[in-house]
Amino acid sequence: MDVLVPFAASRPKTRLAGVLGPDERAEFAAAMRRDVCSAVDSAGGSPTVLSTDPIESAWPVVVDDRPLTEAVDDRLEPPVAVVMADLALATPEALSRLLGADGGVVLAPGLGGGTNAIVVRTPDFHVDYHGASIADHRRIAADVGTTTTVDSFRLAVDVDETDDLAEVLLHGEGQAARWLREAGLELEMTGGRVTVSRSARR
Repeated sequence: MDVLVPFAASRPKTRLAGVLGPDERAEFAAAMRRDVCSAVDSAGGSPTVLSTDPIESAWPVVVDDRPLTEAVDDRLEPPVAVVMADLALATPEALSRLLGADGGVVLAPGLGGGTNAIVVRTPDFHVDYHGASIADHRRIAADVGTTTTVDSFRLAVDVDETDDLAEVLLHGEGQAARWLREAGLELEMTGGRVTVSRSARR
């Protein structure tokens, strides 16, 4: 199955500015993208990076600098999947479950109301990534046919905030987790919650 991997190449992951500089955020975002594409590949999908700017990639790249909804919608030719590039915990097993799930539309919710992955097998579905997109996508999917939800921790965690990095250090198995450790990020307990601190700069 063709799989679109949307990637914001310009000024990526600005909410990680408290622990990573601009160049580091670009490197880390690229490491997550490579992890996702590799996991898609291993799950039997054919990843294409949908990037806002030209990038170097081992997988095909399509450049489209429009907002996410418009860029994805123009390429929803079923059967097709959309998997976000910042799912640093994604594994081939989790993605195999997603790609193999029955339904005209298969949704993998993200924490906080987002939609981290979608499989589309009906031409009547369209995306809407504004606001709490999982609610919008459920509504749109209900209007066009069968909907399935894949409940997956590894597909639910998208890395946007500093606290999300703790999940990568705890559960990550790929380049992104290795990059964080080499950059000096480590786990720290603060007020009963696991977060991250930085012991050194690259």
